[in-house]
Amino acid sequence: MTVESGMVPHLQFPVELLLQAQGIRVAFFDVDGVLTDGGLLFSEQGESLKRFNTLDGHGLKLLQKAGITPAVVTGRDSKPLRLRLLALGITHARFGTEDKGPAALEILQELSLEWRQAAAMGDDWPDLAMMRRCAFACAPANAHGEVRSRAHHVTRAFGGAGAVRELCDLLLMASGHYSALLRGSLG
Repeated sequence: MTVESGMVPHLQFPVELLLQAQGIRVAFFDVDGVLTDGGLLFSEQGESLKRFNTLDGHGLKLLQKAGITPAVVTGRDSKPLRLRLLALGITHARFGTEDKGPAALEILQELSLEWRQAAAMGDDWPDLAMMRRCAFACAPANAHGEVRSRAHHVTRAFGGAGAVRELCDLLLMASGHYSALLRGSLG
């Protein structure tokens, strides 16, 4: 690989998708089935265990560098989730809510943003109210069919296996930050 070819992004998204994702300033993410594979593991003591993907985590950090706020709206709550969000520097989150539209609206109001500046990624029916209000809705490849049918983009990757990173990359490209962040990583 030459230095020249290393400067051109390998990833590509359709132009119409990038145009639709322009202007996004906050991205909402569900947890189970989006940031994780949707499986629930419990220890003998009944503690919930979660498996997170590091590619997804790095994508969330890149969003922050680009001035796009990642936020979490989830129907569950657990210590592992809170520790992961803390490690990623994600401070806008709502836990234990099945009514995700109003929860996301609270975060928008905290950030002085509007729905037209928001993206959302979800995988099941409780995410639909939040997704339908956002300017850009995304679903992992393994999301429920009703959710996939209402998404502007369905990722190639499954939830917990790079789907979040795919949306992050798309938003970074749409915002014009992807190439600069890539160049920074190439040294």
